Amino acid sequence: MKEGEKDDRTGGAGLLDYGDEQIKSLDPMEHIRARTGMYIGRLGDGSQYEDGVYILLKEVIDNAIDEYIMGFGKRVEIKLDYNSGTVSVRDYGRGIPLGKVVECVSKINTGGKFDDKAFQFSVGMNGVGTKAVNALSDEFEVRSFRDGEYSEAKFRKGKIVSKKRGKCQTPQRSGTFVRFVPDPDIFRKYQFREDHVMRRMRMYAYLNAGLTIDINGEKVVSENGLLDLIRDEAELEKLYEPFHYRSKQLELVFVHTNRFSESYFSFVNGQFTTDGGTHLAAFKEGILKAVNEYGKKKYDGDDVRDGIVGAIAVRVQNPVFEAQTKNKLGMPELRNGWVSEVKRVVEEQFHREPAEAAKLLEKIAATSEMRAEIGKVKKLARERNRAVTVRVPQLSDCKHHLNMAKDTGRDSMIFIVEGRSAAGTLKSSRDATTQAVFTLRGKPLNVCELKRDALYKNEELFNLTKSLDIEDSFERLRYEKVVLATDADVDGLHIRNLMITFFMKFFDRVVKEGHLFILETPLFRVRNKKENHYCYTEEERQAAIDKLGKSAEITRFKGLGEINKEEFTGFIGKEMRLTPVDCNQDTSLPATIQFYMGGNTRERRQYIMDNLVVDEEAM
Repeated sequence: MKEGEKDDRTGGAGLLDYGDEQIKSLDPMEHIRARTGMYIGRLGDGSQYEDGVYILLKEVIDNAIDEYIMGFGKRVEIKLDYNSGTVSVRDYGRGIPLGKVVECVSKINTGGKFDDKAFQFSVGMNGVGTKAVNALSDEFEVRSFRDGEYSEAKFRKGKIVSKKRGKCQTPQRSGTFVRFVPDPDIFRKYQFREDHVMRRMRMYAYLNAGLTIDINGEKVVSENGLLDLIRDEAELEKLYEPFHYRSKQLELVFVHTNRFSESYFSFVNGQFTTDGGTHLAAFKEGILKAVNEYGKKKYDGDDVRDGIVGAIAVRVQNPVFEAQTKNKLGMPELRNGWVSEVKRVVEEQFHREPAEAAKLLEKIAATSEMRAEIGKVKKLARERNRAVTVRVPQLSDCKHHLNMAKDTGRDSMIFIVEGRSAAGTLKSSRDATTQAVFTLRGKPLNVCELKRDALYKNEELFNLTKSLDIEDSFERLRYEKVVLATDADVDGLHIRNLMITFFMKFFDRVVKEGHLFILETPLFRVRNKKENHYCYTEEERQAAIDKLGKSAEITRFKGLGEINKEEFTGFIGKEMRLTPVDCNQDTSLPATIQFYMGGNTRERRQYIMDNLVVDEEAM
């Protein structure tokens, strides 16, 4: 370095020195609170299935399930107050050893699952789960019952408040009771959603046939395990009776539907591995090999998996997950063995049920022929839209895009808007760094009863698919949020339904994984010389009139194009109102879409007439 030059490696004046005093040691419970994401993934507010409050619930229930797996306790009782967030879980297993209750819920790397003497097939192998619940709870209480005695401990924010041990005053069956309240300092403005909670309860029941889960007095139980799960998921769509196999260490089931996607549920030791892993990859490969061996063909994996709905559950000693949240199994050394076993048992199922196997092969053959036809249509569409490969004319793009692999671009969104007028307003008001605009040319095609080749024959749908980049893989979705921005009139609502039908028909994961939203824009503006109030409902309009007086000026917005740039900037900024399109509570979704968007015009008209409500005061 030349004399007089500044050494930038020092960081410059004003920055802290890096010395002994900068090195800190946290106790384990403090570390959990400081680095929550390492232990439970994202915090969230309870609106998404994988948000942190559900992971806390899961970690406690997992211990009860582990007892059931080992043959102790066929019932788990759960009470959840959706208003206060208070959760209690009571199992009837062996109960935590009375002398180790405090250590088991507060001392990291302490537990009974580090060998296979007490638990052979357990999810909680790291000695962390319940400790994380304790550390992240405003209140945490644990009580163990064994042979007429009990031991209990109470904590606040991971720190012990009291402990007690003695004889039970009334008869108590052996087992463990845990009560906790998520810490509002960690989970700000959270709310347990009943649909997410019940979905988890059903998953536990499907995975543990014969187990009874009592949640707030409602019993959840499955007698046929994963077979019940797939029958429920594909109730009105299955093309044949599902193929099902169950042993102590492996259970699998699958069936084909006429969907344009594949859907899987994968589990390890009772843990729902939402990101799959080794066992799911082996499941897919094993089915492919079994189909080709039995059918004496060489189908592509895409042909075999198109429309499949399947589930696999494995029991493994000392499973290796990619994170404490246990969403993905990483044990490649087991893959070949699982592939061979899946292939063997699936082939056996085909030979036992040749009539059902014939229906499966018929479906796969039809898919293979359709893919060949689509390949030709794709080629023509790409030639016709060669100029579009450089730029989609209907897209005004943004700079940041979603990258699921690198977890970047989570703030990106695309507005799908009707007509040039509304698009012009959005383009001039948006943040071009994160907000893109796709302009529809009138009402899009109704694809309810069309095949996948409609994506390539219709230029507008082709351009939209290309803009989102989901033609070949959902993982390539370019935007975190896909937002339907239509006028608040009959035509706008129709366009909204047509777009929802498009996504549910061809790209249902965009909806099911929480990426599709509806932009809420104000219906009215109520103002005087001093104040402006934007109202999204009649109730808000009346409240604004009551505040500003009857002399206030009232403007009714009929379309997005009527809202000026300055006003619209606020409606798509920090205070933007987005309503998620959620289909998780509809158990017969294909039938619902077919009824409202299919060709049954006469039946639908009669339904409308039978259920029409007339406001006599408005007449």
